[in-house]
Amino acid sequence: MDLSTQLCGIRLRNPVIPASGCFGFGLEMAGEYDLNCLGGISLKGTTLEPRFGNPCPRIAESGSGMLNAVGLQNPGIHALVDEKVPALRKVFDGCIIANISGFSLEEYAACCRVADSCPDIDIIELNISCPNVHGGGMAFGTDPHQAAAVVSAAKAATAKPVFVKLSPNVTDIVAVARACEDAGADGLTLINTLRGMRIDIKKRRPVLANVTGGLSGPAVLPVALCMVRDVRRACRLPIIGCGGVDSAETLVEMMMAGADAVQVGAGNLRNPYVCKEIAEALPELAQRLGINSLKEIIACTI
Repeated sequence: MDLSTQLCGIRLRNPVIPASGCFGFGLEMAGEYDLNCLGGISLKGTTLEPRFGNPCPRIAESGSGMLNAVGLQNPGIHALVDEKVPALRKVFDGCIIANISGFSLEEYAACCRVADSCPDIDIIELNISCPNVHGGGMAFGTDPHQAAAVVSAAKAATAKPVFVKLSPNVTDIVAVARACEDAGADGLTLINTLRGMRIDIKKRRPVLANVTGGLSGPAVLPVALCMVRDVRRACRLPIIGCGGVDSAETLVEMMMAGADAVQVGAGNLRNPYVCKEIAEALPELAQRLGINSLKEIIACTI
């Protein structure tokens, strides 16, 4: 049974990848279990300069999911490549994905240049879809022309494979995906969180200090599956599927929709061992479903 997969020629022992923002920099869980049971790790979103993030409260519960408005709190790209990634590589031999955000084309390009200098980073993931920051993030991901401009700037700054994390908060995600492909993207990650809010009816004001946040968790799985399938039908790029996956079964669903690998996000916050458990459950599920190789099921619904 072959449970490996590939992203731009990079072999992953399995398709399980903790999503950016839900697994820190990997090191936080290194003492809890052997990270080498994972196919890859997408690191916490990083900007050029350190960021404190949004004011609290930043998290709100919702039915079948959660809202977050953390606001890209991170130590900056130089701390990532000088400290975080080298430390992670000492305990993890899988695919390391640097998730990069910016507030201008120049900032995206500058971050990519720094990441390009780090030999232990395998893939750069451009976050053009974060709904929790102002003046950047999702603003680049909702317009095909802006998305293409970010991809072009990034590709000019790095020789590493560039994946683009797409926003579901658009009327036509396929148009954005095609624009990224035409601009030279090497792959796509989808979906990021859906914009939403909760209201404290006793205080008569929004629960989140940021007012709105990004909805993740099981509630977004049907949306993610549909969008992954739509983009897979329209583009030839490899896809990392993300959104509501919290079991081996939902991971297989995501691959059948068209994903080559799968990120697990909010599930990590409810159960820090969920990625390990999915990786461990995958062989038995594959055997039960008669799957000899994951290549058999990728995009099988198209």
